[in-house]
Amino acid sequence: MSTASRRAAVSLVAAISLASLAACGSGNDDAADAGKGGGATTAAVKNGVSEVAITMASGSNGDVCTPSTTSVPAGPVTFSVKNESATGLTELELLQDQKIIGEKESLAPGLPASSFTLTLGGGTYQIYCPGAATETIDFKVTGQASATPSGSAATLLAQGAGDYGKYVTTQVDAMVASVRKLQQDVDAGDLTAAQKQYGEARPFYEKIESDVDGFVLPGFKPTDNKGNLDYLVDMRASNLDPAVGWHGFHAVERDLFGNRKITAKTKQLAAELTANLQKLATLSTTLTYKPEDLANGAAGLLEEVQANKISGEEEKYSHIDLVDFAANVEGAQQAFAYLKPGLTALDATLTSTIGQRFDTVNTMLDTYRDPAQIGGYKRYTAALKKSDANKLSQTVQALQDSLAHLAEKVATA
Repeated sequence: MSTASRRAAVSLVAAISLASLAACGSGNDDAADAGKGGGATTAAVKNGVSEVAITMASGSNGDVCTPSTTSVPAGPVTFSVKNESATGLTELELLQDQKIIGEKESLAPGLPASSFTLTLGGGTYQIYCPGAATETIDFKVTGQASATPSGSAATLLAQGAGDYGKYVTTQVDAMVASVRKLQQDVDAGDLTAAQKQYGEARPFYEKIESDVDGFVLPGFKPTDNKGNLDYLVDMRASNLDPAVGWHGFHAVERDLFGNRKITAKTKQLAAELTANLQKLATLSTTLTYKPEDLANGAAGLLEEVQANKISGEEEKYSHIDLVDFAANVEGAQQAFAYLKPGLTALDATLTSTIGQRFDTVNTMLDTYRDPAQIGGYKRYTAALKKSDANKLSQTVQALQDSLAHLAEKVATA
């Protein structure tokens, strides 16, 4: 995914439809028009489903994101997103209470409209277009509100942990599709397209890495890297096992960005990466989570930031470390969001503190956005690392410190 900054965590990304709907007209010539709902007061309805067309376009004051309407009745709603000319926009999210309810990514200008369908209860939502002149547009759903989670803190935490599994599944499925596209670009010998797609595919793994890094293929010992999927998918040059060799994302990265050429070996590596991620997708369907798993995972993703992204080790050739950084933060924030209802009942002060620190980190990440670069963030060059690594580390450390208390708290709820 393009992974512009994420401010929110995910609830269920359920009921996403692949059906495409016709996009509305553009007519967005000025950023001031963003958020006005394109002039329509009611949504079109087809087969009982409300339709909201969202257009991304370049305006005189920046890129704009405009929905055909900003109010629909409660029930199923299909959002169709078409990027007509907004070079700085690549994704759209529907948010509620700092949770990502639905999203679409890789929305390059000129591509056909893509859509997702959700069943929404009454309430206030936000359409979030990272990088737009007006990024957040209020969206109202009228009618009966969704049931508010209730019960003891332990019950709410358990519910959140159960729902989190659906989020992981959506990310794994999207990762497999994105890596298939990477393999297609490599097979076609298109170096520029493959480099760009590498930046699109990487964040999926970074968001859920803490959930899937323990898988060992059937028939292999846990200590044998030949059967360790995390090794086969994400191993870096600095820690290779000579008996197994180099496989996965970063071996492909070396060819695309270091050697800057696609060889028969590159094609083999890309095909192997796709196959291994398909295996991971199958195995991940067996995952179940406890609240402390989410808490430990969130802390683990931030440790990844400190250990490998700020050091610049992770993306040695492509220098898209800030793309991975943002994905790690998003993954951690998603885990936190699933725990939030139960955690609020346990310790509202800690919950508020963690939320504020996520906001601080995301605000900092926003300053590094660059839609012209692969993955939508500035390249993490040696010069940028020298000037900014300390600031990045200190800001993340404050969040990491507060998350460090999370696992013990939820485990003893």
